[in-house]
Amino acid sequence: MYIRNSEFILRASILVIITILAVSSCRNGRASDRTSGDDPGAVQQDVREHYLNYCAGSHGEHLEKFDKSDWMYGDSDDAAFKSIKFGREDIGMPAFEAAFSDSEIRALAKFVRTEVPEDPSAYQPALTLDRVIESDKQKFIIDTVVDGLNIPWGMEFLPNGDMLISERDGILYRFSNGKLNVITGLPPIMAKGQGGLLDLRLHPEYEENGWLYFSYSQPSEDNPRQGCTAVMRARLTDDMLVDKEVIFDAGPNSNRGQHWGCKLVFDKEGYLWFGVGDRGNRDENPQTLENHCGKIHRIHDDGSIPEDNPFVDTPGAVPSIYSYGHRNPQGTDMHPVTGEIWESEHGPRGGDELNLIRPGVNYGWPVISYGINYSGTKFTDLTHKEGMAQPVVYWDPSIAPCGMTFVDSDRYSGWKNNILIGSLRFQYLE
Repeated sequence: MYIRNSEFILRASILVIITILAVSSCRNGRASDRTSGDDPGAVQQDVREHYLNYCAGSHGEHLEKFDKSDWMYGDSDDAAFKSIKFGREDIGMPAFEAAFSDSEIRALAKFVRTEVPEDPSAYQPALTLDRVIESDKQKFIIDTVVDGLNIPWGMEFLPNGDMLISERDGILYRFSNGKLNVITGLPPIMAKGQGGLLDLRLHPEYEENGWLYFSYSQPSEDNPRQGCTAVMRARLTDDMLVDKEVIFDAGPNSNRGQHWGCKLVFDKEGYLWFGVGDRGNRDENPQTLENHCGKIHRIHDDGSIPEDNPFVDTPGAVPSIYSYGHRNPQGTDMHPVTGEIWESEHGPRGGDELNLIRPGVNYGWPVISYGINYSGTKFTDLTHKEGMAQPVVYWDPSIAPCGMTFVDSDRYSGWKNNILIGSLRFQYLE
């Protein structure tokens, strides 16, 4: 991890690195000139290096996160070759035609089809309850609280101690007395690519009003193959959602499966904040104020617009926008002391970001970036531009950030008021 800006140390203490999982060394450098040509022996020798450099961030160093059904056209080497060379734009699979020769792509296709492990769980670290882990600031142990989940995306604790868990596939659980109970009454959910049932958040006055908020991928009524991010609030009666209200409905709809956002957080004044990703339309959505995508939004708890939002009086602008020029906001949280809103952003290859959100600010995507395309090609030569904000921190190589939270509990006094960020790429918290 590389911290490029000392402002973060001044503003929010330090990033505490909590290496929970053992991480093997893995290269993730920028694309380099190929010297092996099309010689079969050299190509075969390079194939694992190519996989580590270009693919491991999405599919794991040992292919343990690989799901061939998501991106292959069919079950053959030729199908894998076609997917790698030409990509699958609808689900966010980039094309590598510009990065590799045909011989290299064929070698890579064969590699991923033969090297997927039979038991991906074998590559998960072995953790025991009697193992005390000690970081620079805090001692802790790791325990398994809930198992049997697929892709848990959000969680929230109810006042009685029960835990709500969202599965990206479109299932909402209540974990109570050691058992998972399915909550019914969810709206139609477009579980595609990175989309599905996303985050959960209780209203700050939940015990008085009973409102539960959740973000999800909402299919279009006109075309269920397309959709965009939505936010709904509802109440829980036993294990059923009732009094459901859609309070935010982003647009434009798209058939692409990537970059939905969307973590939810209430601030000290009761405003609801969240981010919507660019939905894979990098060159149009983030830099326009006329749609919701590639933005951080701020609304009232009923979905109405605060009068002091920065673009309320801007002709043609979406009034819920608070900041813009974002790629895919994956974490949104409030500093427990200052009340400032911070956001972690899943960048391209290199260029993941941590941002302090300010009103009306353009965070630059994709005009400026410290990253490159997953294929190794460039989309910009700029890292700075007047009128566009710099990240407080950026990561190169990418860590593939997911959720983040501020520690506000005295139970972890050594980390109090520090940020914890999850890394999908390296499977750790820092």
